[in-house]
Amino acid sequence: MNFLLPNLAPAYPEIFLLIMVCVALLAELAVGDKLHYISYLLAQIALFGCALITFTTSTPDVVYTFSGMFVDDTLADVLKLVVYITVSIFLVYSHKYVAMRGMFSGEFFSLVLFATLGMMVMISASNLLTLYLGLELLSLSLYAMVALRRDSVAATEAAMKFFILGALASGFLLYGMSLIYGATGALDVARITEVIQSGVANPKVLVVGLVFIIAGISFKLSVVPFHMWVPDVYQGAPTAVVLFIGSAPKLAAFGFIMRLLVEGMGGMVADWQGMLIILAVLSMVVGNLAAIAQTNIKRMLAYSTISHMGFMLLGIISADSNGYSSSMFYIVVYVIMTLGTFGMIMLLSREEFEVEKLDDFKGLNRRSPWYAFITLLFMFSLAGVPPTVGFYAKLSVLQAVMGVGYVWLAVVAVLFSLVGAFYYLRIVKLMYFDEPESDVPISPHGDVELLISANGMAVLVLGIFPQTLMALCVYAINQPI
Repeated sequence: MNFLLPNLAPAYPEIFLLIMVCVALLAELAVGDKLHYISYLLAQIALFGCALITFTTSTPDVVYTFSGMFVDDTLADVLKLVVYITVSIFLVYSHKYVAMRGMFSGEFFSLVLFATLGMMVMISASNLLTLYLGLELLSLSLYAMVALRRDSVAATEAAMKFFILGALASGFLLYGMSLIYGATGALDVARITEVIQSGVANPKVLVVGLVFIIAGISFKLSVVPFHMWVPDVYQGAPTAVVLFIGSAPKLAAFGFIMRLLVEGMGGMVADWQGMLIILAVLSMVVGNLAAIAQTNIKRMLAYSTISHMGFMLLGIISADSNGYSSSMFYIVVYVIMTLGTFGMIMLLSREEFEVEKLDDFKGLNRRSPWYAFITLLFMFSLAGVPPTVGFYAKLSVLQAVMGVGYVWLAVVAVLFSLVGAFYYLRIVKLMYFDEPESDVPISPHGDVELLISANGMAVLVLGIFPQTLMALCVYAINQPI
């Protein structure tokens, strides 16, 4: 019996990353505790190599491999490149923080790279099994990262909550996928689309399967009512891990939605559109109202994340290419803002001091006018205040949802966006109008100082000139899939 070797070219970045994870683990084993920075450097080299391979092999063509289970297209290439950049920036922001807390080890960087590999598999999956494998590789790595600080009771508790609720959500997703397979007799996304459009599948079974799938996706996106884990995990986990959870996996979740709902179940748009409307409205209402009552900065940002994911769903609800590109633009902008915000929290934290309360930002303008200004840009962007890029991101999804006739939904989104502005502007008030509680000088590494300044400026510059990023998202979405 002849075995035909599949075309490995579309999966070269994943293969390279897996090899680099093994190299990083062996290097850590060889040098022991003497050169921890070797793992950090290898992780950065791995991400750069993946970006180089993805960029140089990118073509407008759609290439399937592994019997149609894996796809390489423009959407996958663009999302992967953004993931590499995001994870690389995360590593720069977090290396000093994790070193001060005894987490600077080969295990930490290996888990980051394994999680990145899971995201890459999710983004390129074209089969239900591949989607699930990528999701579980990402999820298991995140559970371990949350629990990595073994001396922290809060982190251990957060990891347990995350693991238990994550396992429940994975069960929902797997059950939904089994129902879809039972109704269509197919696991490939393209084949599922054909069967649904032909009308031969049992519509009741499909709808029940769709409900379970959306429940599983909603957990990963942290939208209401599947948001219970978010505030506790954000508060209990180390800030570096929270930054990772709140940034790059959101890009993978967007890719998951595009592959499964848009490509695979596009014929059931009327069914999932109604479900997503409910999730989006609940997320914007609960997220913004609950954030107002928070005094812990990480819990406040957790509820902020919930409301932002509600906004992102508005573009998906419009169910057209304009809406999908607007949602992609929104999720990329959200990741940029999240990187900067949590990067600033880690920058202000010290070896024996965690920035966790809103009051820790008091008088920041007296201590460092430049960092206060950068934080102001992030808060304005999260609130959607022009001329920052957050304003344009919200405007794009609102235009998309209004374009398909959901004017009332846009009105609800605008109203709760105004409510959300309160808790962001409260931090600005604390920085500029209150007396500082500490006069300890802020002393970041040079690379962190340079990168977080560039991050803040990017929020402003992309707000004034958003055309390039928006055009990239439109190009990714409008290519044949």
